[in-house]
Amino acid sequence: MAETVVLKVGMSCEGCVGAVKRVLAKMEGVESFDVDLKEQKVTVRGNVKPEAVLQTVSKTGKKTSLWEAEPETKESTASASTNTA
Repeated sequence: MAETVVLKVGMSCEGCVGAVKRVLAKMEGVESFDVDLKEQKVTVRGNVKPEAVLQTVSKTGKKTSLWEAEPETKESTASASTNTA
């Protein structure tokens, strides 16, 4: 089953981007990936598990974590609701 995994990866240059691309290209189950240096964001699509992708990208030595976009949105919504009430 195809899944999309989004990571925040501390990349400072094109060399970092190349390292991340190399490990993802070798990873089993990866169908496609996008590495965004400016946003420090790596999006991986394929038959992969988030923890496996996280471990694989961590092997590059870059600071890596799962992208936490959804919880921030929920917190912002909760804060807005609290302020309104």
